Amino acid sequence: MGLGDKIQNKAQEVSGKIKESVGDATDNEKLQAEGVKDQAAAKAKQAGENVKDAAKDVRDDLTK
Repeated sequence: MGLGDKIQNKAQEVSGKIKESVGDATDNEKLQAEGVKDQAAAKAKQAGENVKDAAKDVRDDLTK
C-alpha cells in the first residue's frame, strides 16, 4: 500500500469518526450513519490494500 493511500484511508476513517460523534452529540441520525458508512468504506479500502500488499510479498518471495 502506498503512503498516499494509507493517508487517504486514515483521513476518511477519522472524518467518519468525527461525523459519527457529531451526529451522536446533536441527535442527527443521518450524520451519524454517514460517519459509520465512511468508516466502513475506509476499512474496506485498507483491507483491499493489505491483500494487494500480501500478494506482492508472495510474488516477490517466489521470484527470489
